Amino acid sequence: MGQAEALPVIELPSFSLVLETENLANADISDFCDSLTSITNQDIFHTHIPKVLLIDSGDLSQEKLKQIQEKCPWIVVHQVPSDTSYYKAKMIGAELVIAEIIVYCDSDCIYEKNWLRNLLTPFVLDSNIQVVAGETTVRGWGPYGTAMALTYIFPQYSGQKNLTKTSQYFLNNVAFRRNFLLKYPIPVELPLYRGNCVIHAQNILSNGYSLWRQPLARATHAPPNGLSHFFQRFFLIGCDYYWQKNLLARGKVPGNYQESISGFKGKLQVFFDRLGKMLSYNPLHLIYLPFAIPIAITAVFLIFVGYIVARFKNS
Repeated sequence: MGQAEALPVIELPSFSLVLETENLANADISDFCDSLTSITNQDIFHTHIPKVLLIDSGDLSQEKLKQIQEKCPWIVVHQVPSDTSYYKAKMIGAELVIAEIIVYCDSDCIYEKNWLRNLLTPFVLDSNIQVVAGETTVRGWGPYGTAMALTYIFPQYSGQKNLTKTSQYFLNNVAFRRNFLLKYPIPVELPLYRGNCVIHAQNILSNGYSLWRQPLARATHAPPNGLSHFFQRFFLIGCDYYWQKNLLARGKVPGNYQESISGFKGKLQVFFDRLGKMLSYNPLHLIYLPFAIPIAITAVFLIFVGYIVARFKNS
């Protein structure tokens, strides 16, 4: 067996990681431990030990926080009021850190070992790059996992290798130049549960900047945890779609994103794209597909109900 190829040496910018506990309200605590382990296992972790800022809104007990800090002494905990929203917590993190680059991750995501290196490298190669988004997909197996791969908000991995322009990002897998983010902050006072980053992406594009997608910075996100979370989450996705469509209608919407959120044709394209990539990456999904269809139909129905309820309440 030949000697492993050495990774190229690149002088990375200073960076801090920001995550929050608000996501843990409906997540399994074991997912959080797995997330922290995946951060520790980054291939640059021991040469570039980052500051990891955990914004705690009371979703973890003091005993659990102490255990986490003992296991991961590089984590700095910052307490915020219990009613602090997900997006507000993220922006508080941006105001507190002083590094050049802010990397956002979530407590229920697991990151590939070269995720951080791949996310940071574009900032070194081009000083005009202000935002780099990785790719996040949902993890899971069996009928439920297959249904979530078809219907949950995260697409399948693109399979691409090169940095490309994009029109959106997920806040669980994205990096910003800090000064840029403070100049163009994520809006926190919107009638959305998890759609603020869509509006933020549009604001960035409207101001003449580009969003870049790094397909080699990959993460997996936990699916909804339990029946009540499943019903709540897909209902809220429908509500968010309504508000996103209305808020984006006030400005110019990027064509590829507009197509993805409106119209039967756009939805059908998304479905077949996901299905094709799922079967390409793992043909065993085909075995679970007949059992996943009823779950997927229920998820789509909940999205529809959420959309209609939001529209009726605000008509």
